[in-house]
Amino acid sequence: MGHAGSSVSLIIAAQHIFDGTDMRGPGSVRISQGRIESIGYGEAESRGSIHLPADSILAPGFIDIQVNGGGGVLLNDQPTEAGVRCIVEAHRKAGTTGCLPTLITDRSDVLERLAAVAETCSKIPGVLGFHLEGPALNRSRKGIHPEAEIRVPDRRDLAAIKRFGGCGRSIVTLAPECVPASVIDELIGAGLRIAAGHSDATAPEIGQAVDRGVSGVTHLFNAMSQLNAREPGLVGAALDDDRLFAGIICDGIHVDRAGLRVAFRCKGRDRLMLVTDAMPLVGTNDRQFMLQGRRITLHENRLTGPDGTLAGAHLTMIEAVRNAVALLGISLADALMMASRTPAAFLGLESEFGRIAPGYRADLVAFTPNYEVVGTWIGGVGSLDEASEASHRG
Repeated sequence: MGHAGSSVSLIIAAQHIFDGTDMRGPGSVRISQGRIESIGYGEAESRGSIHLPADSILAPGFIDIQVNGGGGVLLNDQPTEAGVRCIVEAHRKAGTTGCLPTLITDRSDVLERLAAVAETCSKIPGVLGFHLEGPALNRSRKGIHPEAEIRVPDRRDLAAIKRFGGCGRSIVTLAPECVPASVIDELIGAGLRIAAGHSDATAPEIGQAVDRGVSGVTHLFNAMSQLNAREPGLVGAALDDDRLFAGIICDGIHVDRAGLRVAFRCKGRDRLMLVTDAMPLVGTNDRQFMLQGRRITLHENRLTGPDGTLAGAHLTMIEAVRNAVALLGISLADALMMASRTPAAFLGLESEFGRIAPGYRADLVAFTPNYEVVGTWIGGVGSLDEASEASHRG
């Protein structure tokens, strides 16, 4: 997170600019010292400007709070600086300018290996923190997580987990009913955000956890107690409680179209966040990979283990935005908020990220009406290659 931005002034001209709330344009965005200096609307500045392709949309960069892998790398297999860089670069090509590399349930030594490099990795442009999904999950809602490694964190685990509290804005997914309340207090006290997930909790149990500071729900509808007539479960609690942010996998596979629409109607664009739950095949042409000794296969955009269990998603943020518009029937502006401003708010970064406004970080994405990413900027440093950038200069 505190990445050094570019000291070079830059002007980006676009036909359409989504400022975090409204779609406007044409106009231009002036960047200096890695931050947005000003926005001008009307005839775009030409001198020294980068002119995006016709009809392109410039928007706040996407923030993905749940990304297990990409570019052929699974974080659990490569909990290293090189592994994190590869994942970040793969997702940046699809518009993600800020992410939380995600470690799923694993052995204590794997957790410690990532903890040892977390501070260094948090300085990598595009890393906003880490997401530890487990190990304190409910075995009855384990999904693809290895049952043998699901556990209540001991002092060794807690020592490693708490190290992430000082590395950007990191979060921990746990099943509140499976840990003592003191564990939630201890992790929040260490600077971590807590999300409920892989949980069979009752609605009253979730309410008590939220009262203690739990503020998020991991991949809504999936791997959790469902909404029933006399027990709303985690799903019902998440839909009902406005204090909770909820991530949702919008790939048309993990959640039915009707469920997506219900979630949006209940949570709205200010509390529902698009996440990818992406696995290492993103950014590659591979069709399978190994996950903790199990072969995961990609077929018709669905990742499954040998028993048919869903194993994360084959999804990027630009695809999630496109799917949200198509499947939920919402505006592009709403989808873009769910991909940037809302996750920024969940992480407590709403004054830094998720808007195109003076003083905000110049983390931006540009894409065409066909949802093809044509450029990204992190702290004002662009990803447009030199030839492409030169061709768009006035």
